[in-house]
Amino acid sequence: MGRGLKGSELLPFTVQFLRGRWFALFASFLIMAGAGATYLFGTYSKEIKAALDYDQTTLNLLGFSKDLGANVGVFSGLIAEVTPTWFVLLVGAALNFGGYFMIWLAVTGRIAKPKVWQMCIYICIGANSQNFANTGALVTSVKNFPESRGSMLGLLKGYTGLSGAVMTQIYLAVYGNDSKSLILLIGWLPAAISVIFVYTIRTMKPVRHPNEIRVFYQFLSASILLAVFLMLITLTEKLVTFSKAAYAGAATVVCFLVFSPLFISVREELLIWNMQKHPIGSPMEITVDKSTPEIVESKQVVSMPGSPKQGDEKVEKSCFLTICDRPERGEDYTILQALTSLDMWVLFLATFCGLGASLTAVDNLGQIGESLGYPNKTVTSFVSLVSIWNFFGRVFSGFVSETLIVKYKVPRPLMMTLVLLLACIGYLLVAFPMPGSLYVASIIIGFSFGAQLPLIFAIISELFGLKYYSTLFNCGQLASPLGSYIFNVKLTGFLYDREAMKDLAKKGLTRSSVKALTCIGSHCYRLPFIILTFVTFFGALTSLILVIRTRNYYRSDIYKKFRENAESL
Repeated sequence: MGRGLKGSELLPFTVQFLRGRWFALFASFLIMAGAGATYLFGTYSKEIKAALDYDQTTLNLLGFSKDLGANVGVFSGLIAEVTPTWFVLLVGAALNFGGYFMIWLAVTGRIAKPKVWQMCIYICIGANSQNFANTGALVTSVKNFPESRGSMLGLLKGYTGLSGAVMTQIYLAVYGNDSKSLILLIGWLPAAISVIFVYTIRTMKPVRHPNEIRVFYQFLSASILLAVFLMLITLTEKLVTFSKAAYAGAATVVCFLVFSPLFISVREELLIWNMQKHPIGSPMEITVDKSTPEIVESKQVVSMPGSPKQGDEKVEKSCFLTICDRPERGEDYTILQALTSLDMWVLFLATFCGLGASLTAVDNLGQIGESLGYPNKTVTSFVSLVSIWNFFGRVFSGFVSETLIVKYKVPRPLMMTLVLLLACIGYLLVAFPMPGSLYVASIIIGFSFGAQLPLIFAIISELFGLKYYSTLFNCGQLASPLGSYIFNVKLTGFLYDREAMKDLAKKGLTRSSVKALTCIGSHCYRLPFIILTFVTFFGALTSLILVIRTRNYYRSDIYKKFRENAESL
């Protein structure tokens, strides 16, 4: 397999590589690495608050609008059902640039001060672009590698988790420590990445790869190396004052590590290239399907699960007529069948509690640091730590839950229960802070927040099938913006402002006496985070119900049909 390429083979191999599954996967990594701008809200939210004269409740309303846009992905899912992937990615790029560019214009005073509802629309549009990136890159990759979906989801969402730290390093190198310019960066950079790779990502035939898990662990190693470097450079920047050249050097290393999976992708495509030329140990004739650059067996018809088989004359009934039918878990549910399933509603409630509380904690992290007296540079470190440990949570839950399913038949929802219990510890550290405890809290909150997303997406794909996965996985996260609105705006923002008004009253001042309503002290977030702890604990108990309901399903071989329908190298 180590044969090199002849000069005459370079161009054909390059064409095959650019059209292959492995390059599409690498491109998906890059797109997802730019799709986490919503996690940087804690860094630039203070700029919005100061520039536009907002109180905390208004800022939290803006945060809710961001979460609403980031999690209402039904539109991108429905669009993906009827349009090609390139169109989905282009729409996402346009929304990303348009939304964040308008916010940048408002914060920098280049346009008249927008009304609050206008700012909410801008950030909702910008954040909604994340769903188009998810639908275009993540859903396509899961369909291309269905047997490794847990690892795949962990990696892809892991890169999204690292996105905040990656873009922070780039913006420090390009713009310096200017939070307003960060808004501009997250407007144009993710959009540019999607446009560059817009024709690369598409659904292809799954192919049995002899060492697919090994390759994913190599991708994991590359991503962990990136995460470790980001964590070290973030902590170093807190202790040492960096020059412009030092920031540029750090950003260069980060970019190199982000692109390192490209070398693994080239190697794997070269393996396929050599096996096409020199098939070993296979009595079957092997040819190349010109429409897709993957290996296919001659004289064999392959149908994907959920697709009609040859000779199947059965006419599909309307989804409204089948809404009361209940397919077996793992079969392809229609959208309405899945949305009316008790399993989906149990998962919805757990997501409402878990992700709703996590989003609230992440969005308020900058203000929490400020209320506890940490300097601005340290607050930025907290946001970066959340981003990095967000990554570790995602890859850990993806790979570990996959291993537990394959080897020990452990239900994936059980990992969800454990993750939510861990989050409770982080919230209690915010409610009852000690010196330096916010560092530990930011790590726990980031890890638990990141771990939830791959689990939710994988559970939906396993219980309800892949046929309508583009829409269903977006429906599955609708609970999080609802939870964010209740816990962030109605609960945390309200209680924070109430404590701030009490502080003003003690000083003999009124709201009109100060420009920004700010609360300083450990009491500012104590009550809301105690409540968030109880809510998250209830979410953990809810997910335990799903563990009990699905335990028999996860004891079976849930990937058997994908192995039977995939082609072998």
